[in-house]
Formats: sequence, C-alpha cells, structure tokens
Amino acid sequence: MQISVGALVVECVEGDITSQPGFDAVVNAANRDLLPGGGVAGAIHRAAGPELAAACRPLAPIRPGEAVLTKGFALPNAYVIHCLGPVYGVDEPAAELLARCYRNILDIAERGGLTSLATPAISTGIFGYPMAEAARVAARAIAAKAGLQRLRRIRFVLRGEEAVRQHAEAFLEIARKEGLESNM
Repeated sequence: MQISVGALVVECVEGDITSQPGFDAVVNAANRDLLPGGGVAGAIHRAAGPELAAACRPLAPIRPGEAVLTKGFALPNAYVIHCLGPVYGVDEPAAELLARCYRNILDIAERGGLTSLATPAISTGIFGYPMAEAARVAARAIAAKAGLQRLRRIRFVLRGEEAVRQHAEAFLEIARKEGLESNM
C-alpha cells in the first residue's frame, strides 16, 4: 500500500527490514546499548556484520526517543538510523517518546540528505506497544513533518497483514484529517 502524505510517499508492506535495497537507510528498533540483541536489532546486526556493533559502541547508551546514525556496512543500505523506542507501560509518556523517535529519525534523514528510508513499527515487538496505537502515533509524527525538503519516501516494513492494514488506515486517517493529499 502506498499513501501520499504531503510531499512524502508512505508505503506499508509486509517483509524483512534487512532486505530493503533502494533505500538510503533502514531504521533499527534498537536497545539502549545499541547491541545486537534479538528481534529487529539482532536481524540488522547479523545482516550488517560485526562492523556495525563496533560503530555503535561509542554512540551508546541512548535514551527512549533518541536516535543515532551509522553506516550500513553489509546491508543493502548506506546507513542505519538506530532509535530506542519506549517500553509500553514503563517509559512515560509513551506516546510522546514514540513520536520523538519518528521526529528524530526524520531529522537525521533530512540532515543527512537522505531521500528514502525503511522502518519497522518501533516499540511494537518485545517493547509491547499496541500496533494500532503505535501506527497512529507514527502517522501523526510523520504527517507533522510532511514538508521535509529531501526525504520523499518512507517504507514501513511490517510483520503480518494486520500490521500493514493498521498502518495504512492510520496514515489515511491522518492525511484526511490534516487535509493532506492521500491516495492508495
């Protein structure tokens, strides 16, 4: 699914975040120490190779809502934007921290001159953020930055058709509410 939100094209697809050729960066749903770990972080570190962990070491620790940039190493992407999302029910205010994640990701992409990025649904795995609620937070945060100069394409790489549907609905809803052009 593809939705125009202002000048941004937002895609919602089911897939593997480590297999996103054609995108300048992928987003890592990182842990505070930027270590390989499990889930998305583990998959990205395995695909990028051991150089990624070495590049992350001096940037850690990060706090919920913060994001940092490294090279992509063996990934098909030049860069990785690492962001620590909130643990739902622990890190509060969760919605503000999650929105800050997306704002920081977009700011890093814009400052770096990136035109495209692929991201998972941050905090929805082991951090327990409910998918539909996380999708609405992401949609609002991204729509608020729809006037970016360089970034033109964001792909949400999700697990399962239900996650794709919830993200597409959230972006369509925010595009309509904000009066931004939307199409599917």
